[in-house]
Amino acid sequence: MPKATVKLIVTGDDFGYCPRRNQGIVECFLTGAVSNVSLLVNGSAVSDAVQLARRYHIPIGLHANLSEGLPVCSALKEESSLLNKEGFFPGKMGIRTVLAEGLLKMSEVKQELIAQVELFCELTGHMPHHMDGHQHVHVLPEIRHVFAQVLEEYGIIHTRVPIEPDLPHCSWIDPHLMDFYLGVEKDSLDTVDVFTKHGIRWPDIYIGLSTMGKNMSVSNILRAIDNATTEFLAKADSSSSSPSRPDQEIRTVTIELMTHPGYPSVPPVGGCGEGPDDFSQSWERLHELETLKNPELQSHYETRNIQLCAFKDLKI
Repeated sequence: MPKATVKLIVTGDDFGYCPRRNQGIVECFLTGAVSNVSLLVNGSAVSDAVQLARRYHIPIGLHANLSEGLPVCSALKEESSLLNKEGFFPGKMGIRTVLAEGLLKMSEVKQELIAQVELFCELTGHMPHHMDGHQHVHVLPEIRHVFAQVLEEYGIIHTRVPIEPDLPHCSWIDPHLMDFYLGVEKDSLDTVDVFTKHGIRWPDIYIGLSTMGKNMSVSNILRAIDNATTEFLAKADSSSSSPSRPDQEIRTVTIELMTHPGYPSVPPVGGCGEGPDDFSQSWERLHELETLKNPELQSHYETRNIQLCAFKDLKI
């Protein structure tokens, strides 16, 4: 197998959700545990997050949100297909139900995505270095097409495609979560051609479903990276028209590791307009923070020739 330089993007999701999440993500960035963040522009602590990103030069992208809290488009706040009867986005499973029932208007989805990109630019002073979806909404049927159009129109090159190579073999994942994750992967596989058609790119490998929350450990992260890299390089060799030359060829493999570190939210502070959810209040946020900051993990990155970077560092 050819030698490989691994460029690893460790993304801290939900930046802007609450001050305690912001604090934890920034701590991770300053200790070299996170290299990139995704911003929720409808998060209750978005202004604080933007100031922190500016102060510490944190590479930042947009975490497009259609499932939690309130829209940022003023025209959609009173009445739209994006809202439930309480006037909020319908939730992680709710948006999937509404979409399956044909009740979601794609014109309003596009309106809201555009409003979030515009607000991101207003807050940060620049375009998002990348754009993905909160709770993976960006790969859902129909939404994926609108999402791709918005990225192409704004010239946003990079996104996330959550297809994790080793996921089916991860027996430690709770069955109900595995069902959801496999659904996300199916949606992602169906999204690849759509994103490709619009000139959108993403890292060679995605990791993050098998290492989320309580399942995050130094060994699980390294296992996922090693297994996925080995599989990727083997496929690259088998599809190559020229014979490999292991003694001379050094490949570069790009990986995104999705993470959700932070200090747990304390109600009523936090959220995206309706208070913090159980996910943000969980001890698992702190567990991720402590795991990512573990010196053992960072030492392993060095010995494996894994270089942390951000989406803005990827070649276009």
